[in-house]
Amino acid sequence: MGRKRKGRDISGWLVVDKPAGVTSTAVVNKVRWAFDAKKAGHAGTLDPDATGVLAVALGEATKTVPYITDALKAYEFTVRFGEATRTDDAEGDVIATSPLRPSDDDIKEALHGFVGEIMQVPPQFSAVKIDGERAYKLARDGEDIDLAARPLWVEELTLLDRPDEDHAVLMMVCGKGGYVRSIARDLGETLGCLGHVRTLRRIWSGPFSTDDALSLEQIDAMAKSSELDTFLKPLQTGLADLPELSCNAEAATRLRNGNPGKVITSGVDYGEECWVSLDGVPVAVGRYKAGEVHPTRVFVTT
Repeated sequence: MGRKRKGRDISGWLVVDKPAGVTSTAVVNKVRWAFDAKKAGHAGTLDPDATGVLAVALGEATKTVPYITDALKAYEFTVRFGEATRTDDAEGDVIATSPLRPSDDDIKEALHGFVGEIMQVPPQFSAVKIDGERAYKLARDGEDIDLAARPLWVEELTLLDRPDEDHAVLMMVCGKGGYVRSIARDLGETLGCLGHVRTLRRIWSGPFSTDDALSLEQIDAMAKSSELDTFLKPLQTGLADLPELSCNAEAATRLRNGNPGKVITSGVDYGEECWVSLDGVPVAVGRYKAGEVHPTRVFVTT
């Protein structure tokens, strides 16, 4: 039998403004320590040198992580033209250069080809698995990696600023699985001048934005205190894109035991995914079928 993890049974979301030079895992560990929480996870990895919104789930909120992972996200990033790097960002060695530089109009025109449903090849230095191995490990070992293109939905991609001829600041709103480094690489290739990501910041992810985020310094200052608890968002924040249905106490018990439970419905289609609450407290997530919800995830919070 595994050892029971010590800590508080606390559930909810904390929005962190991740600094550069720190891994997403390190941020999760810091948050779990600060709350003395039993369980924590995050919704969407940021590269170590990237900054911005990292939504950290505690306790039962970890069951809602997939809904944030699947939600739209927005990134602001700077592309450096004229250089291709091994990692598609500023950390990698420069592997090719070009004297060409695009005009603003060239950039705006090229961006149209990166909006909508596109096919994207992940960077070689990425967490994509190949035969059970991470691509970045194979790349570090010098192996020639052939990564398959995968679909990505890009809602918006716009030019925000042009500080100089070598750089452009862009903003992208995209779905799950988007690699900003690939966008920069492919944009540079399309423009014939090469390119890589210089800086990257996630400005919002689903319902979470930098406006709500705490720095690691703030978390450190409030660690193990009731003050930090006040910044915790309820676990149902991660269910913002799903319709909410209510139920009575009897149905709540059935749902929490993994059985279908009757709900009060309003405009939910047969088979639609939704979440169920009792007096505002999340009970379960499941599929609506003929007056009942068949649970796929249940919550034990009270």
